[in-house]
Amino acid sequence: MKTYFGLALLTLTSTACAQTTAVKVEIRQTQGRYELLRASKPYFIKGAGGGQFPERIRAYGGNSIRTWSTSGLDKVLADARKNGLTVMVGLDVARERHGFNYDDPQAVATQLAKIRAEVLRYKDDPAVLFWGIGNELNLEYTNPKVWNAVQQIAQMIHEVDPNHPTSTVLAGCNPQEVAYIKERCPAVDILSINTYAGLAAIPQQVRAAGWAGPYVVAEWGPTGHWESPVTPWKASVEETSSQKAAVYQSRYEASVQKDTIQCLGTYVFLWGQKQERTPTWYGIFTEDGKESEVVDVMQYLWSGKWPSNRAPHLTSFLLNGKKATDEIYVQPGQRYPVTAVVTDPEKDRLTYRYELLPESTDLKSGGDRESRPAPISGMVPAGAKAQTTLTAPTKEGAYRLFVYTYDGRDNVATANIPFYVRAK
Repeated sequence: MKTYFGLALLTLTSTACAQTTAVKVEIRQTQGRYELLRASKPYFIKGAGGGQFPERIRAYGGNSIRTWSTSGLDKVLADARKNGLTVMVGLDVARERHGFNYDDPQAVATQLAKIRAEVLRYKDDPAVLFWGIGNELNLEYTNPKVWNAVQQIAQMIHEVDPNHPTSTVLAGCNPQEVAYIKERCPAVDILSINTYAGLAAIPQQVRAAGWAGPYVVAEWGPTGHWESPVTPWKASVEETSSQKAAVYQSRYEASVQKDTIQCLGTYVFLWGQKQERTPTWYGIFTEDGKESEVVDVMQYLWSGKWPSNRAPHLTSFLLNGKKATDEIYVQPGQRYPVTAVVTDPEKDRLTYRYELLPESTDLKSGGDRESRPAPISGMVPAGAKAQTTLTAPTKEGAYRLFVYTYDGRDNVATANIPFYVRAK
């Protein structure tokens, strides 16, 4: 496990517990530079998307959590107060791609009333930092009236809650949507953006899109599945945990860390685990809570210090001598060599776990919930180490072989290889 900053945590926790009313949060502009103030003190967001492991966020130097709705928010806020964290509270605004009609005034009014009740319920909690009105409402949409609804919600929030700014979250930073928000949503204080491979250029994109105000990167992470190489059978190729660690660090340092004019901070995605394309693509933890090399990077970016014990580093993962981008075809029932090259910075003893999954077919957009494929057992020998074998399934189709390499100290390296079974 990583180093915990115990004294700082105790101090922040007792301060948070002593506070029982809303903490004033505001945006200050000085000589063209935007800054978030909390209790009149500068507050740069070092945030994590997802409420899992809040104690680790604070321990590793983070200060905030992002949610996407008010579901389970009582616990998230309580965990935040306990750990001296704040919360970007997501307000779930209905999406056109899920069937909501923004030409229906009654439906829009009903939604506004629902969200008003949520704001009234939570606005005085001391952990609230600002409101996120909807998530990726511009994804697969056609009706710009959604921005009129966002403006109504933002206006309502300003009427009932004088203590917290408003924001809305875009997928990417498209000039058309920025123009709509500038024109139709003057009550929105902060532009929030979800971006993945595009993080490295986000300060330039924000300016090119015409946004001159403050912004937050509300999601950022690995190269997205829509941005990655794709096999002939349409399986996106995922980066290894070590490749992800490198791009998380390089893209952050090249962009938002340097933007001291408009950027108010970021929320890394995902502080936890989820099934989206694969069980490992976006979560920086595994399903059993083990920490990847990306968590080490986040501790360094947040605190300036690397953990005392770091995660294993995966150099390569090969099936039949080929890497994930090599378009691997195998024959049914045949055995093929598998090689994982992994090192540990502290030379901890490494153990390996392999898992074979059919390629996921429950594919959604916008982070909607997906089901995890059922594993296929018995195709890799029990107790397999860095070099082992895979017996290909007999059924033709697309599969992925995963490797998890553990250091015995709650750290892990992960990788997977997509391959296709077909008879010659």
